[in-house]
Amino acid sequence: MKRSLILAAAAVATITVSSAMAQHANFVLLGQPNPEAAKQAPSDKFVHPISSPYYNEDSFVTSDIRAWYVWHDFDDAPLGGGDAQVYAVQVRLAITDQVQFVAYKDGYLTFDTDAISDDGWNDVAAGLKWNFIQDFENNFHAAVGGGYELAIGDPSVLQNDDDVRLWASADKGFDKFHIGANVNFLIPLSDDDSLRFYWNAHADYYLCEWASAVLEVHGYHTLDDGNAPPPFSTLDVADIGGGPDVVTAAVGAEFRVIENLALRGAWETALTDDDNDLFGWRLTLSAIYSF
Repeated sequence: MKRSLILAAAAVATITVSSAMAQHANFVLLGQPNPEAAKQAPSDKFVHPISSPYYNEDSFVTSDIRAWYVWHDFDDAPLGGGDAQVYAVQVRLAITDQVQFVAYKDGYLTFDTDAISDDGWNDVAAGLKWNFIQDFENNFHAAVGGGYELAIGDPSVLQNDDDVRLWASADKGFDKFHIGANVNFLIPLSDDDSLRFYWNAHADYYLCEWASAVLEVHGYHTLDDGNAPPPFSTLDVADIGGGPDVVTAAVGAEFRVIENLALRGAWETALTDDDNDLFGWRLTLSAIYSF
């Protein structure tokens, strides 16, 4: 774990910085940034989601690159203990001030458990988000989105699953305190895979110009097991579903020590308790470079 954390920190350190962090995009491919976004006070700005990074999406249209490192420690059952690690990069690009391209899944995944000991590439997933409500006066925003996951990952690390993702989100700020939530439907294109419903809730509090505290809660639910799922939930670690409902909570922080760069981390554990629950605990580290 120590070596992996050093590698993740080195990756974060290589990111360069330029202008100030922003709630909405400084760069817009077609058109101009929303002028109301520039008028926001620093304390009005939300922290972007930290934990459950594949499916925890807020309502804002930004242009940024997000580097991720995740260490996931499993309970003894059902995989016999061990861990999984993920190294990934997400890209978000404002096409207009209300439409965003989101490349939300990729990266390299390693499993080191009694049942699985292998590594390989994740599937790749991307989509579009429409921020259909931008109410800066009341600091309220809402969005919908859709994406597609290409089954080009390695089956040895439980990838290779084409699916369609539909999601919706809403975010509301109260001066220094900000809350948000989103829901996701993962619709498989194979009868062997499961239909899944994931939800995420987020809260952050602006402590000062360089730091915010973050609390997030996540729910993972299987609506239809499909023909041949495993008897346990793989959450967002792998593509296959099934198993019990799982709810987790993460506590973390964001640090804005350099302009245009945010460094974040969160520690997460399960609130539910089931013998077929894979969770254990998780550490998520990330950096966002905005442009």
